Amino acid sequence: MEKLYANIIVDISHEKLDRSFQYRIPESMRESLEVGMVVAVPFGMGSRRMKGYVIEITDKAEYPPEKMKEILETVTDASPVESRLIALAGWMRDYYGSTMIQALKTVIPVKQKIKPKEKKSVRLLLGRAEAEEKLAFYRKKHQTARARLLEALLGGGEVPMEFVSGKLNVSSSAVKLLEEQGVLECVKRTVYRNPVQGMKSREGQVKLNEAQQAVVDAVVGEWEKKTEVYLIHGVTGCGKTEVYMELIAHAIRQGQQAIVLIPEIALTYQTVMRFYRRFGERISIMNSRLSAGERFDQFQRAREGLIDVMIGPRSALFTPFQNLGIIIIDEEHEDSYRSEITPRYHARETAIRRGEMEGAKVVLGSATPSVNAYYRAKTGEYMLFTIDKRAKESHMPEVEIVDMRRELQAGNRSILSRSMKARMEERLGRGEQMMLFLNRRGYSGVLSCRACGQPIKCPHCDVSLSLHMDGRLVCHYCGYETKKPETCPDCGSVYLRGFRVGTQQVEELVQKEFPGARILRMDLDTTREKHGHQKILEKFAAGDADILIGTQMIVKGHDFPKVTLAGVLAADLSLHANDYRCGEKTFQLLTQAAGRAGRGNLPGQVVIQTYDPENYSIRAAAAQDYRGFYEQEILFRKLAGYPPVDGMLVIHGAAESEAHLALAMDYLKKFIDVLVKRSRVQVMGPVDEQVAKINDIYRKVIYLKYHDRKILTMIKHKVEQYIEMNEGYSTVHVLFDME
Repeated sequence: MEKLYANIIVDISHEKLDRSFQYRIPESMRESLEVGMVVAVPFGMGSRRMKGYVIEITDKAEYPPEKMKEILETVTDASPVESRLIALAGWMRDYYGSTMIQALKTVIPVKQKIKPKEKKSVRLLLGRAEAEEKLAFYRKKHQTARARLLEALLGGGEVPMEFVSGKLNVSSSAVKLLEEQGVLECVKRTVYRNPVQGMKSREGQVKLNEAQQAVVDAVVGEWEKKTEVYLIHGVTGCGKTEVYMELIAHAIRQGQQAIVLIPEIALTYQTVMRFYRRFGERISIMNSRLSAGERFDQFQRAREGLIDVMIGPRSALFTPFQNLGIIIIDEEHEDSYRSEITPRYHARETAIRRGEMEGAKVVLGSATPSVNAYYRAKTGEYMLFTIDKRAKESHMPEVEIVDMRRELQAGNRSILSRSMKARMEERLGRGEQMMLFLNRRGYSGVLSCRACGQPIKCPHCDVSLSLHMDGRLVCHYCGYETKKPETCPDCGSVYLRGFRVGTQQVEELVQKEFPGARILRMDLDTTREKHGHQKILEKFAAGDADILIGTQMIVKGHDFPKVTLAGVLAADLSLHANDYRCGEKTFQLLTQAAGRAGRGNLPGQVVIQTYDPENYSIRAAAAQDYRGFYEQEILFRKLAGYPPVDGMLVIHGAAESEAHLALAMDYLKKFIDVLVKRSRVQVMGPVDEQVAKINDIYRKVIYLKYHDRKILTMIKHKVEQYIEMNEGYSTVHVLFDME
């Protein structure tokens, strides 16, 4: 029987989490030992014994087995949450491709050299009679500082150190002397930083309508059953957040905790305020704008049971709750739920895996679900709930599609159509608010015709070609390229253009058109400082501005009752991105943008400006018709063999040397070709990434498509082994992306 070995981390929370130690697995543990288990191991010289975490079980010895120490025993009284998180990291390493150390650093909150925030106080050690006798002695000897301090201590309980040194004016040396004499003791307590401290007072729960209550009843009714995944498809303004809060309240009543994932940092303030009003200071937040100390403190508070709800972007998924009951992913369709660093995990898939491991419910919510999630719901993998009406019985906004080709023919070369200008003027006259959304998402040098609205597409992949600086049009899926045409291949027009307008230019144009308007702009430039998003949103909510201009960050979940007009500029830009999901992304953005108008008592109106008014994504978004869009989109995915119908594995390569990267990726392609020669796995590339060079690092990509995802996972494992065996890849950074 072959010997087995365990790679073990002895301190998972240390900042130098960069290596493991290998131990022999005793025969008695061969069948029972698993990744994530806590074990006792001999460590260092002598008989020193330490707790360790199993991160890998292997049959490969890293050094002579006779010199290797053996695991002593499993630790049964250890906290289970770390074990579960380590097991989750093991799954991420296996599914997404990374080292175990990289996965662990993603999942485990690592300690850093941050000085703990402490609260100091002094406490009386003497009995009352003895203390009063001591006080009389100090007064007699005119030791006034000591007398003041002892009098304060006799007044009741502990006295904060800042009060001692401030109001009482007692020096630290005097305090130390009294401590040495046994009169008092100094007490130090760690005070956790609380990013939600000091918010507004709590409010009671909101009464749910019939549709909301039906969802809550269904999920709660299955609470004790096996883990389920639920998808709530609810129109904008239907009250999904109220449903989330009721489910969380149920979890808390069961002695469980909840994680709420949100897609953008811009959502944090409004979302947290709503949860704070319901649950008070038993909630906390996690986001990149917190200091390192604040972030670590929130994980500690969760581990110690001081909070019940953690809200934040994807990193909040790894909150170390001891008894996790529910994970909620709001706006589940958002791309920000996918990590851009190794391991390139998706929060949705990882949340579902954590839910399975911990017996927690997973609830996904969106007005525009990802095609991936909706496909799984339609095939029975998830349970689907649909809410078709807004919570406050307000009507969906009236939507107008403006054909910008006709605006051009009529001589209007402004980014604002005539209809948009007229409706903006009406709102300003009535003192109502409006939002202008500039759709630049996914735009990367796409060339389209201003006369007929059509982009220049790849003949093989049905995606738009990207225009490069040298005039080449390139497909970043299959590598097809051609020269930039002088005229439109569809209509012969010479009006072939890209799109160069930014939010600042839109602001200047609108200010010139409406000099009296109060305008706020929300983009990366105006939100760089801490709480930048919050300040802009608070200002707009308070009515201090008439118009809010921004990119996609302004259309995500914000609720402004006074907004009666939402304008979408250049709606079709994302439609022509070099991405098979561009129709889905366009539909989602336009539906979310349209959902910002008419959320209060006043009726809403939406103006969508586009050069491609007949496109099914734009038409469906204008009609708020998700099902109609989905049927068209899933048909396209089936015909083209794209996810979620078929699986896709993407292999990204990056290196400082362009020639070395090209050679390395070519060798990978040849290796993969050998692996798949007897199957129908489709391999495309290697080709340049859409952005082929960033910070002097060259980037290439290989795509694999196949209906059986297990085969793609097997190929990923083989490629990882191939890379590990070849030293030539030591200077090439390879990342894997599943779908």
